Amino acid sequence: MESNIQQSGNNVGLLVEGALYQHMLENDKTAINNTLQIINTMPGILDVNMYDHADNLVYSSFPVDTNLQNNPNCKECHTNIDIMFPGKEKTFRIINMDSKCNMSLKNYDNRVLLIRAPILNEPSCYTSACHAHKETDEVLGSFVIRIPLEELDKNLKKSVLLAIFTTLILMSFLMIFTRRKIKKPLNAILAASEAVSKGDIRSRLEIKPNQLSDVRVVSSAFNEMLDNLQLATNELQNWSQQLEYKVQKKSEEISEMQNELIHVERIASLGKLSSSVAHEINNPLSGVLTYTKLVQKKLRRHMSDNPAKESMLEYLKVIEIETKRCGDIVKGLLEFSIKDQQDFEELNLHIILEKAYSLLAHQMKMLNISFQADFSAKSDLIFCSENQIKQACIAILLNASEAVIENGDIMMRTSNPGKDTIKLEIIDNGQGISPEDIPHIFEPFFSAKQKVSGTGLGLAIVHGIVQSHKGKVDVESTLGESTIISLTLPLVKN
Repeated sequence: MESNIQQSGNNVGLLVEGALYQHMLENDKTAINNTLQIINTMPGILDVNMYDHADNLVYSSFPVDTNLQNNPNCKECHTNIDIMFPGKEKTFRIINMDSKCNMSLKNYDNRVLLIRAPILNEPSCYTSACHAHKETDEVLGSFVIRIPLEELDKNLKKSVLLAIFTTLILMSFLMIFTRRKIKKPLNAILAASEAVSKGDIRSRLEIKPNQLSDVRVVSSAFNEMLDNLQLATNELQNWSQQLEYKVQKKSEEISEMQNELIHVERIASLGKLSSSVAHEINNPLSGVLTYTKLVQKKLRRHMSDNPAKESMLEYLKVIEIETKRCGDIVKGLLEFSIKDQQDFEELNLHIILEKAYSLLAHQMKMLNISFQADFSAKSDLIFCSENQIKQACIAILLNASEAVIENGDIMMRTSNPGKDTIKLEIIDNGQGISPEDIPHIFEPFFSAKQKVSGTGLGLAIVHGIVQSHKGKVDVESTLGESTIISLTLPLVKN
């Protein structure tokens, strides 16, 4: 704006110089004065004053009076005019008319543009016929033009007020826009980030169609990041659960293997013990068998006419058979300890079970126990030691007979759970086995019997026999109700 003001003032100065130039060459004072008066009446010019080379007032379009406030002669108040205005250059200064200046106008308190243009000596001046100037003179005088800035200042104030009003509106709009379009979405992103830092990855940012594109892109990227994080977390949880399950299964397998090792170790100890005990048992068994045969011979020889001879011989025959069975059991104990399989052969399991059933049927009847057999398996050919299998069945049946109290029921049942196996189940309705005792019943010298004493070797031997036949033993028991001991043996492949 100041540059425009100076340009306007410069144009006015050039106009005044052009209007006075010819009159000054002719030194026509009347024409100069008339021209100054005409210029003074032009709109946009306050007054025009002319000074000589000594800054004395020569012409003025402003009426001069004795009041210094209306005196356009600057020299009356300012002695340092050469310092205020450079001598050879056109000067533009904006001044306030309310200052104590002898060029002030009464009742005028607005700003004015003060233009001081020096009148320089030119060849047309010092060669003119009307008066002579020396060629060495540089400045012949100057004229001062004052242009009022009242209208400009009013427009400036209006512009400033309009600018302030526009700025306030723009600032308000920017604040509202920033709050709604930038601050609020950023606060939502910040809140979601804090929630994620606390472990909550379920929160998502709301994406609206009227959002800024950058905010929408950031929100979409943030939600996509949370989706990927949620997916990764779910996968990690699944992996953790699977790993935990696998570790648990492996731990159970290791525990089972450890239990098997313990069983094997204890059964090995039993084998060592049985090898030393078997020889001590064989001697009295041999004596019993010898004397049984001797008594049979004497009965046949000396009691031929006694009617009780046949029954006594039958009893002696039973003693002989059972004594031989005891010897076979001892022999089987020794064979179990050294894992000898020389007497293994292909046999039908049902035939072996029928022999065991016949052997214990009388004893079960004396104990008032209902003893039943259901051999319904279609395939029963196994590779086994007959004495060992019979020994294992008798040991389980004896345990079952000792577990029942009144109205006892014991059943032997076979089935084929698979085409390559046969299962023998011995079921009783006895006292059952407590859950904490089940893992230990196959341990040597462990006995879960409460009212009947036992050595705790029977089921340990059963476990060893079944293992030597590459089978498996399972126990299911409900305390006070029933017990099921299952022997699963492999069939001979055709």
